[in-house]
Amino acid sequence: MVKKASKMGDYLRYALFDKYFKSQGCTTPECPPALDDRGGAHYLLSWYYAWGGSISKSGGWAWRIGSSASHGGYQNPLAAYALARVPAFKPASPTGARDWEISLGRQIEFYRWLQSSEGAIGGGASNGSAGRYGPYPAGTRTFYGLGYDEQPVYHDPPSNSWFGFQVWSMDRVAQYYFVTGDEKAKVILERWAAWVVGAVKFKGDDYAVPSTLQWSGQPQLDWSAKTQNFTLGDKAFNFGLHVKIKSWGNDAGVASATARTLAYYAAKSGDKKAQHVAKELLDRLWTKYRDAKGVSTPEARADYKRFNDPVYVPAGWTGKMPNGDPIDGTSTFLSIRTKYKQDPDWPKMKAFLSGGPPPKMAYHRFWAQSDIAIANATYGMLFPQDAPSGAGSKGTKGKKKGGP
Repeated sequence: MVKKASKMGDYLRYALFDKYFKSQGCTTPECPPALDDRGGAHYLLSWYYAWGGSISKSGGWAWRIGSSASHGGYQNPLAAYALARVPAFKPASPTGARDWEISLGRQIEFYRWLQSSEGAIGGGASNGSAGRYGPYPAGTRTFYGLGYDEQPVYHDPPSNSWFGFQVWSMDRVAQYYFVTGDEKAKVILERWAAWVVGAVKFKGDDYAVPSTLQWSGQPQLDWSAKTQNFTLGDKAFNFGLHVKIKSWGNDAGVASATARTLAYYAAKSGDKKAQHVAKELLDRLWTKYRDAKGVSTPEARADYKRFNDPVYVPAGWTGKMPNGDPIDGTSTFLSIRTKYKQDPDWPKMKAFLSGGPPPKMAYHRFWAQSDIAIANATYGMLFPQDAPSGAGSKGTKGKKKGGP
């Protein structure tokens, strides 16, 4: 399995390059591809990368696609570290480990460049703008030639408005810091953790973590190897890039990821406030929101109103869905997905779409259940004498009958 992971890491180096292998800072579709083999490399994990080919040996074919945009939430310095420095994971190709070593440093720089004055990590950067190598808006700050973008790729909703991106991504930074003790990672985590610790709310037996973020401004530097700033006490750093928390929530998966990230950081740095918040989140999740299926926080989803949104179908085009739902110019999201009406909770949805209150339901998403279990196990591993209620023998006391 390790060899397969290493091989995957070898192929994933394509994600470190511009979609069309153009040099960084390309602001016109006419930019030619980079002339040298690394000129098109930004060394960040771009928004996506995919490839494939034929199974049949006759008529072989292959394809690949990538992206010119990189999001802060998609970076993974721990993976780059393993592929660059851990012997068992080093790719077999002669330049694989070298490329991931450069990527490791570049990713850490990217986090720092994107870090707001408050501590949260901004959106990302793109080669050119508008997804078509357009010119950057006047005054756009750059990262090795890539232009800052607070919402790379998708805007509905803005791609960096979800707090979950913060904890999922910074969890990987915290794990990297825990393994290596890299002081540059600590500089980023210290400011980020202070922001999160100050933003999490506890009331009675419940909690609230940030949910929706709003961004303004941009990084203060055109970042390069010569201008990078990792000064720990620089309170003025990125004074023009700001984040505001528009709403809070109690999403179980996001709360557990917040706890896990703070736990890794606290275990290495000794930050007692971060450790306390991590344990409080895990204990309250386990005590208040555990049921027979797992751990879940009920959600009222007003966005289900979009079930009535129209679906664009070109004029004159008609067809049918696999279940027979007609597709035409009057189609809506719901009209081509009528199987939803067979769901036991459909009456709640029907009432909402008819003008009633948003339906409130408990979702046991697989990723969230996994995240919660891993977060409890992580805290118990890092702080065995202070294990949360959901980890180890302490979790058996007062366990509900029929609980997980």
